Amino acid sequence: MTLSNSAARRVFLDRHHLSGLPQGPGKGDDLLGLIENLGFVQLDSINTVARAHDLILFARRQRYRPKALKSLYEKDRALFEHWTHDAAVVPLSYYPYWHLRRQRDAERLRGHWRDGRRAGFEACFQAVLDQIKSDGPVCSADVGKDEKRGSGGWWDWHPSKTALEYLWRSGALCVVGREGFQKRYDLTERVLEQHLCDVSNAPDLDETIDWCCDQALDRLGFATHGELAAFWAHITPAEAQGWCKAELAAGRLEQIQITGVDGSVKMAYARPGLAEDPALNCAPTNRLRVLSPFDPALRDRKRAERLFGFDYRIEVFVPAAKRKYGYYVFPILQGERLVGRVDMKAFRDEDVLRVRALWPEGKVKWGTGRIAAFEAELERMKKLAGVSRVAFEDDWLR
Repeated sequence: MTLSNSAARRVFLDRHHLSGLPQGPGKGDDLLGLIENLGFVQLDSINTVARAHDLILFARRQRYRPKALKSLYEKDRALFEHWTHDAAVVPLSYYPYWHLRRQRDAERLRGHWRDGRRAGFEACFQAVLDQIKSDGPVCSADVGKDEKRGSGGWWDWHPSKTALEYLWRSGALCVVGREGFQKRYDLTERVLEQHLCDVSNAPDLDETIDWCCDQALDRLGFATHGELAAFWAHITPAEAQGWCKAELAAGRLEQIQITGVDGSVKMAYARPGLAEDPALNCAPTNRLRVLSPFDPALRDRKRAERLFGFDYRIEVFVPAAKRKYGYYVFPILQGERLVGRVDMKAFRDEDVLRVRALWPEGKVKWGTGRIAAFEAELERMKKLAGVSRVAFEDDWLR
């Protein structure tokens, strides 16, 4: 079976909840259900318009507001924070399948963090745990106050901050929320129910591999074994490849060809019956929406380029003089195409969302209709950005 490029895009956008209108209350059970369907939502601190996690959810639920995620995470305890390919909030029901990740992180990070300014972090474990036990949740600023501190960047942690991160990544601590964007840590045994803390109940390696691959395929529609492994970033490509071979032999997977935007084809795995998938007959809404650079649909840059011809690079760490576009540029989706990218920023002290530049993608034309759709989306985004008006700089449409 071969999926045309258009068909592949439709399946892909459907699985990422970008095909239909962004309707729904965007809070409570509706929001939790959306996050469960996505698998996780990446967290990021940059707030030029809105933080990544907020824009990811807003793009799918335009009644969403940040306090809804905070409530779900910190009040309802329906989510936990850990790592996939990066820091993310994840439905609490998935917590047992992070046991392998916590084990592997514990082994890997001990080796990585034993050198330089982080050296000695293991000697801080007990003091950090005792402090949290007696005083309650802490931030990194609350521990190791007699230790020398540098710039505070991720590369310059003092030993007690490193101990906090290690104890969280390996499972002794949980992140229970954030103040600003600074994590607060508490004892896992005080946060989670006993059955979740009991490692004897955790899935074994084979169960975890099966869950990771099965759930990743649900959310991707079709994938290579490498893409399955990268989705949760818990397992290795070799482990995912072994799962694919076994499922293929059992008839629970089939190999199909996916047509790229350039006409090339690439082999992928899919569940039998993808040819009858309802998404193939449903054209994505023509509603234009701005995406976060960290949107799940764009996390795999190579996949996005293959399917959409969209070559994207985040330029936050690129010197200003060498940037092709801008510091933090937002992709723009309409229908089944990525139609442009925009450099814009909310100046909250001026109460304005300022559009600096927009670059049409490829041969996409930006006529009056598309510009009107873009302006309408910016009007919807004002409240999320915390401003009341939108302004366009001269020559903004490049």
